[in-house]
Amino acid sequence: MAVNQQFFACPPERVFEVLADGWLYPAWVVGASRMRAVDAAWPAPGSAIHHSVGVWPALLDDTTSVLEWDPPRHALFTARGWPIGEAHVALDVRDRAGGNGCLVRLTETAVAGPARFMPRPIADAALQVRNTETLRRLGFLAEGGA
Repeated sequence: MAVNQQFFACPPERVFEVLADGWLYPAWVVGASRMRAVDAAWPAPGSAIHHSVGVWPALLDDTTSVLEWDPPRHALFTARGWPIGEAHVALDVRDRAGGNGCLVRLTETAVAGPARFMPRPIADAALQVRNTETLRRLGFLAEGGA
């Protein structure tokens, strides 16, 4: 399980505004290259966004679905990226002491596919790097009012 966290200079509600706009997904998720569709019910549990991963012409179409949605504190997604596999991605947001922004924690765990069998230290190291940039992008969008 890879865990990253970062302080954002905005309230937790702003983070969840970005998460609630499925069309913004490729703007903050490293590896996502384009959106194909967003379910009308997004981000209700059971709904999904339909995205592509990779670089044209080598694009893989897949989905990310909502398992839990409790704004402005917690969201849990299943991110699919076959043939690599599936991961549970949790975003937990807490007010920062003193009311100066919030702390965002991103936890990612492989739950299906070949990625589940990768040695944990190697997988976690790669995810740490990727998710550092993912949180950086999410922070820009939330702080900038996207």
